Amino acid sequence: MLEIIQTVDETILLWIQETVRQGWLNPLVEFYTTLGNGGLLWIVLSLALLCWRPTRRVGAASLLALAIGFLCTNVAVKPLIQRPRPYTVVEGLVPLLTSGDPNSFPSGHTCAAFAAGLAWAGTCSARWARVAAVVSAVCMGLSRLYVGVHYPSDVLAGALIGSLAALAALALARRWERRHQP
Repeated sequence: MLEIIQTVDETILLWIQETVRQGWLNPLVEFYTTLGNGGLLWIVLSLALLCWRPTRRVGAASLLALAIGFLCTNVAVKPLIQRPRPYTVVEGLVPLLTSGDPNSFPSGHTCAAFAAGLAWAGTCSARWARVAAVVSAVCMGLSRLYVGVHYPSDVLAGALIGSLAALAALALARRWERRHQP
């Protein structure tokens, strides 16, 4: 089963490289994916939301989701699985970027994007903000495939863990709010 997943992962990455990549798009995707390094984009935006009273709940929920996702992905699963990056394994794959972290599974960038994005989507009142949060998370996952630093299964696992982290953070936030209402 793992061999089938590996074959499908490799086939998709090579298809993206040969069919989807465009010279004019490369710098834009590289820039966007780099914003996710260390969860920086999501942390900064969450901290900004935390500073303004009407969005404080959104910021707090997303920071909690980011912390849960980080612990699951970067502290627990990545060191346990130790899957090498695709550009070190897939013959013919030319990455646009590389990573200092040798472990590929699951995608930490995608986990952070989905943790923050779905926490925002679960707490924002404006429909456009909820849609933008989810679209930005999906784009982060796709960017990791585009630049060749993750397999599709890495991105899917990161999205799943990030989504579960967001759900857990939202449940904890609701519980805290119920206990602290006058």
